[in-house]
Amino acid sequence: MRHSHIVCGLTLMLCSGVQAHEIGTTRVSVSFQEGRTYDVEIVTDATALAEKLEVSPGSGFEEKFRQRMKIAFDGADVRPQISYSVEPPIDALSAAAATIHLTGQIPEKAQHFTWTFGWTFATYALTAGGATQWLEGGETSTPLALASLAPQPNRMSTAWRYLRLGFTHIVPFGLDHMLFVLGIYLLSRRARSVLLQVSAFTVAHSITLGLSMYGLISVPPRIVEPMIAISIAYVAIENIFSSELRSWRIALVFAFGLLHGMGFAGALKELGLPRSQFVTALLTFNVGVEAGQLAVIATAFLLVGWHCADRNWYRSRVVVPASMVIACTAVYWTIERLSL
Repeated sequence: MRHSHIVCGLTLMLCSGVQAHEIGTTRVSVSFQEGRTYDVEIVTDATALAEKLEVSPGSGFEEKFRQRMKIAFDGADVRPQISYSVEPPIDALSAAAATIHLTGQIPEKAQHFTWTFGWTFATYALTAGGATQWLEGGETSTPLALASLAPQPNRMSTAWRYLRLGFTHIVPFGLDHMLFVLGIYLLSRRARSVLLQVSAFTVAHSITLGLSMYGLISVPPRIVEPMIAISIAYVAIENIFSSELRSWRIALVFAFGLLHGMGFAGALKELGLPRSQFVTALLTFNVGVEAGQLAVIATAFLLVGWHCADRNWYRSRVVVPASMVIACTAVYWTIERLSL
């Protein structure tokens, strides 16, 4: 039957990405100077890095660090100079930050640059030449053509870049945020229910995204990420036992939106924001996030709601099974993130 195929498709889609896009505490940026030199800056959690290295700075740090880090030009590895510094935590909830610089000369006639960093297990952003790649720990970047390095981007290119980054942080990389939005959509067949919840969620995450990026609030990922997973589980479980929008559901969605906003801020901090166009980048990233959320809702409506929402079996054979899959996935993420 048609509804059986729909439920199976949803289940496969949700289960196939059980590892959600999880933003870590590492970011990497690469700059190239006209004098044919390069500078790779790594900012990461100092304590976590020291534990992985199993060595304290100054006690074989550099050689140990080189073992799972690789800079290559045209496929040939180079040996950079290493310098590092450690900044103390800014508050009781923050971690000490290590900033590591890898510098050296670009080989003569080199055309392409590639990067590998095996000291993080989470997804992180590599920014170089105005472009950003999302890499999993240990993954090698796609080659960056040195000749394509552009000058400082203008406002329009910055807006387009951060709009795309905001969208892709939801689709396809933000499976956890996608499941939360699906949980909102599945509660009720009424458009008003979806609109009220999405509006509350949008206002809330916009508030904490802005406050976080301006440095007015700061909550570490080890707290935010498990709480995001819990919010997904709650919304999905409530869908199983309730089919109507309650006033306190809107309040809870607003509270959960505050959490997700801090998660979005974590992603944006990984990318870094251009100081000269900070507001443009912040606003367009948020617009991209909204576009990603609307894309998820529109897809769910076209695949399921448009054809099935008015059927008597829609709740029992679509809403409840899909919500159960979402809840189980979110509970798994909660346990996984609490154990990190």
